[in-house]
Amino acid sequence: MEEAYIYDSIRSPRGKGKSDGSLHELTSVYLSSEILKAIRDRNQLDTSIIDDVIWGNVTQIGEQGGCLSRSAVLKAGYCQSTPGLSINRFCASGLESVNLAANQVKGGAGIAYVAGGVEMMSRIPMGSDGAAIAVDPTLAMETYFVPQGISADIISTKYGFSRDDADNFAVESQKRANNAWLENRFKNSIVPICDVNGIKILEKDEHLRPDTTMQSLGALNPSFKEMGQNMPGFDNVAIQKYPELEEIHHIHHAGNSSGIVDGSAAVLIGNKKFGEIANLKPRAKIIATSRVGTDPTIMLTGPIPATERVLKSAKMKISDIDIFEINEAFASVVLRFMQAFDVGHEKVNINGGAIAMGHPLGATGTMILGTALDELERSNKNVALISLCVASGMGSSTIIERV
Repeated sequence: MEEAYIYDSIRSPRGKGKSDGSLHELTSVYLSSEILKAIRDRNQLDTSIIDDVIWGNVTQIGEQGGCLSRSAVLKAGYCQSTPGLSINRFCASGLESVNLAANQVKGGAGIAYVAGGVEMMSRIPMGSDGAAIAVDPTLAMETYFVPQGISADIISTKYGFSRDDADNFAVESQKRANNAWLENRFKNSIVPICDVNGIKILEKDEHLRPDTTMQSLGALNPSFKEMGQNMPGFDNVAIQKYPELEEIHHIHHAGNSSGIVDGSAAVLIGNKKFGEIANLKPRAKIIATSRVGTDPTIMLTGPIPATERVLKSAKMKISDIDIFEINEAFASVVLRFMQAFDVGHEKVNINGGAIAMGHPLGATGTMILGTALDELERSNKNVALISLCVASGMGSSTIIERV
């Protein structure tokens, strides 16, 4: 079996996912093509040897529909022989694109892939494509469907995390992300974004709130309490599924949940032969990948079984991992991961996460893999594990080792 190497990793800054966000004027195709151009130009790639561009994006409707990947390949000026594949595994789409590419290389189905993703949440609202599990009452009732925010609150209730636990985690995420920017820790990955006139419009994540405190978060009302306790009464659905829970404690709000942002990212993956042809040195290799299905009601615990599976595949123990990147969809997701594996926060999301910088759905998995790679190099560590929870009850994980 071939080895799958990471030759480069880049990302855009994350723009606020609102009409006043710096990236709002750009389409998903435009932003994707800018990232594809950047990874090509930075590595002086002959794109005719790229076997495929695998691109994750979650809300595949309107300008994000129609095999966005192929459209971006053409707009970026890649060789027309380079195909494009758009995929959707909800929040793990960006990581799943990397995993698919790596496994294609390992299996001998080509020598080089560009994998990544995009989400323009300011232009294509989350959920606007519909989802059977949410809108088909026969399926929703069968699966005890609740929205993700309720799921996050179920986790906190079931595993004993308080509002203070979640808020303290959020404050630390903001502090770490701000420190990472102050120390220029993302310099190897960030690609400043210009508009169609070549004017630079964003060069730093703009969702950060470094002045966040426990007091400022304490002033926020729980975001999911009303939908849980009143109409449509999702707490009752949750308690039907988990009768051992007498009530759901609502602790999540905008300040301890992931931010809505725009962004894109890409990773260049290939085998040894590709590196020789392209005259590139690998930065890391992909050791193992995993994906799992989990309970669709609590929904967001997927990183735990996905991590167990990827460790088994890699023949590793949790103690073999130097750093972890666990997507901060909600504070309780990462708190539960650390609790389940008895992993200290000093090893997890060292440079902050999506609570501080935002979660551009289809791009996030690729982004945090790149963050893990940069941190391995910066701190002279060797092995990182990346994992994300996934809507409707799934999880995805990847282990990389620095070369």
